[in-house]
Amino acid sequence: MKTVLFVCIHNAGRSQMAEALFNRVAHGKARGVSAGTRPVDHVHPEVVQAMREIGIGLAGKKPQSLTMEMMDAADRVITMGCMGDASCPAALVPSEDWALDDPAGKPIETVRRIRDQIEARVEALAKDMGIIP
Repeated sequence: MKTVLFVCIHNAGRSQMAEALFNRVAHGKARGVSAGTRPVDHVHPEVVQAMREIGIGLAGKKPQSLTMEMMDAADRVITMGCMGDASCPAALVPSEDWALDDPAGKPIETVRRIRDQIEARVEALAKDMGIIP
């Protein structure tokens, strides 16, 4: 099964949304996973709220650390805002960077906009990979 790895710094916002949205659109034909270069303790509350509004629950998700094994197992690596971080995988494996705002501490309207941007990119990625028509 093809795997897409979504990476951001804290694994508490963008990468969590991308993983959940990718898994929803892929319907088991591929799998999304996410990790952070410096994960925090929990997914940002505003991200949990924005995703709950579209029927995706992230309240129980725990951010996790990026590992070389994750990068080696991935067919595609998508980074989100970690390009300036010394531990960003962009220099280690072929990757694509989605320059997206960090939703941490932003008003819910901004988080919804970021969520919708991620959703559009995830759908385009799934089409490009031949996962959805």
